Amino acid sequence: MSGSWNTIESDAGVFTYLLTNLGVRNVQFEELLTLDPSSLAELHPVYGVIFLFKYPTDAPYRATGDKPLDGTFDHSIAENNLFFAAQTIPNACGTQALLSVLLNKTSGSDDEETKIDIGPVLKDFRDFTIDLPPEFRGEALSNSDVIRDTHNSFAKSSPFVDETTRNPNDETEDAFHFIAYTPFNGTLYELDGLQPAPISHGPCTQESFPEKVMEVIQRRIARYGDAEIRFNLLAMTRDLRIRARELGDVELLEREEQKRRDWQFENALRKHNFVGFAGEVLKGVVEYRLKEGGEEGYKSWVGQGKQKMVKRIEERRKGRGGGGGDIEMEG
Repeated sequence: MSGSWNTIESDAGVFTYLLTNLGVRNVQFEELLTLDPSSLAELHPVYGVIFLFKYPTDAPYRATGDKPLDGTFDHSIAENNLFFAAQTIPNACGTQALLSVLLNKTSGSDDEETKIDIGPVLKDFRDFTIDLPPEFRGEALSNSDVIRDTHNSFAKSSPFVDETTRNPNDETEDAFHFIAYTPFNGTLYELDGLQPAPISHGPCTQESFPEKVMEVIQRRIARYGDAEIRFNLLAMTRDLRIRARELGDVELLEREEQKRRDWQFENALRKHNFVGFAGEVLKGVVEYRLKEGGEEGYKSWVGQGKQKMVKRIEERRKGRGGGGGDIEMEG
């Protein structure tokens, strides 16, 4: 039986170093802030994209019968060297989406430019599972200690929530889901472990991928109401530092190196919680206030803090037209 998989964030730094720690070379992720195909094309070569969206618990996830809401199921391609795995365990969809792109860009890929060195760990995993049916591939992924441990190493530390005991069927929180899109053998495929098969979205070359995939994603987003804005799109690309070195672009290289340093720092912070530290700081501040102004000074300080907080909340509501704050998305 497999161990637990924890929730990870949809973050370029998390996904880049997750793959790096699995032994993948010269691959990184870039967050896309627009659905303009040119924003994706300028990252060439692009291996695929990872899309995060709210899982529709109040609407059908597929059309009636053996048909998806968009595109067509291709049951035969999963038996012909395309890696597709059924999702068999909660919280694994992020890593599963990454592998859905990655394991279809190996040395056996038909496009030399988009071949990826996936490293010995993932090569062994692909070689072991490629001849299995999708549901068995999903079970193999769920039971891979090395992939699960690497995935869990990027989970946020929380002193209040134990992800291993959270009920995945709890409807009190919105559920989010990762899927992948990638061109394979001249066709654009949607790879979603909650679907029974890969979904074909028609002919697609490496050059036409940015335009084709953005059209598909826009149609998917259109199925939601105008108020739903919680989407996230990440592109899997070649390490941009390679391009910088090839072009002799010192400024780009330094930006990318700094980005890596920032990612490493942020990933290190995710492994720790700071409740104890914050508690000690708060105790020190309270002791200082009591020493300086006594109990009355302390009460006055607390009252001023409450007034400032109420004022900030009101200003925020006015500035956003009554809307809420930023929403962090996880899958």
